[in-house]
Amino acid sequence: MPLELSGGWKQRLALGCTIIHSPEVIFLDEPTAGVDPLSRRSFWELIQELAAHGTTIFITTHYMDEAEHCHRLGLLYQAKLIALGSPLQLKTDQVKGELIEVASSDYARTLELLAADARYHQVSLFGSTVHVMVDDAKTASPEIKSLLESGNVTLHSIGRIPFSMEDVFISLVEAQEMTLANQSREKGA
Repeated sequence: MPLELSGGWKQRLALGCTIIHSPEVIFLDEPTAGVDPLSRRSFWELIQELAAHGTTIFITTHYMDEAEHCHRLGLLYQAKLIALGSPLQLKTDQVKGELIEVASSDYARTLELLAADARYHQVSLFGSTVHVMVDDAKTASPEIKSLLESGNVTLHSIGRIPFSMEDVFISLVEAQEMTLANQSREKGA
C-alpha cells in the first residue's frame, strides 16, 4: 500500500531531495504551497541560509509577502515581465505617490466611496482596511475623512503606510490593464 503524504509533507520531502547534494543552483516552484505557517517560516529560513552560503535560488511564488524575502524580483503579468529589481527598488521606483490605509466602520462602503472619487488613483481592499494611493497623504487624509463622514461612514483610523509588494504588484497590474485598454480603444478607433 503506497504511503500518502499531505501537501506540506510533500513539499518538505521535495525540498530535502533538492538540497541533499548541495547544488549551486536551485529552482523552487511555489515551495510553500500547502505548507503550514510554522513550516513556511522554516522553509524561508533554510532558503535564506542556502543563499547566504552562495547557492543561487530561483523561486516562483504568488505570495507577495514571500517575495519580500528575495534579493531580486521579476514580476510577471500575462506571461510578460512588468518589473525587475530588489524589493526596495520596486517599492521606490515603480510606484508613484503615497499610500494611505483607512480603517472604518464599513469597509465595503469605504471602498465604494473612495473608488468613485477621481482624486484617488488606486483603491483596494486589504484585509478589513482599504488602501488608497494618493499624490500627497497630508492633503488627502482630511479629504478622505470628510468624504467618509458625508457618506455616513465612521472613520476608525487613517494614516500613511509604506508600500508592500502586494501594493506594488497591484499598481503595476492596473497600469498594464490601463495600457492594454487604451491600445484596444486605439485599434478600434
